[in-house]
Amino acid sequence: MQTLDTLEVYLLAKEYRRDVVRTANTFPKEEKFLLTAQIKDSARSITANIAEGYGRYHYQEAIQFCRIARGSLLETYDHLSSALDEGYIPESLFGTFKERQESLLKK
Repeated sequence: MQTLDTLEVYLLAKEYRRDVVRTANTFPKEEKFLLTAQIKDSARSITANIAEGYGRYHYQEAIQFCRIARGSLLETYDHLSSALDEGYIPESLFGTFKERQESLLKK
């Protein structure tokens, strides 16, 4: 029987969330309640919505939560783009996150 912890997209999203949060923890202190908080919230929302959708009994409800998770994934991408523009992360790290984001979108 498949569980949430065996769902491939959930596991990939968890890894993505973990790495985004670790990266956000390196941002300057003045960003703690701004970009750092926003990026952590949006990254956490990805897995939270996948989990909530997985727990729904009706297919259409589950799909709606997947759509919300996709929106949170793209919101996280925008926050990472801001971090790149402000010099908080290098281009190489941003590129890695972008590749992972594209992979998650396909799932």
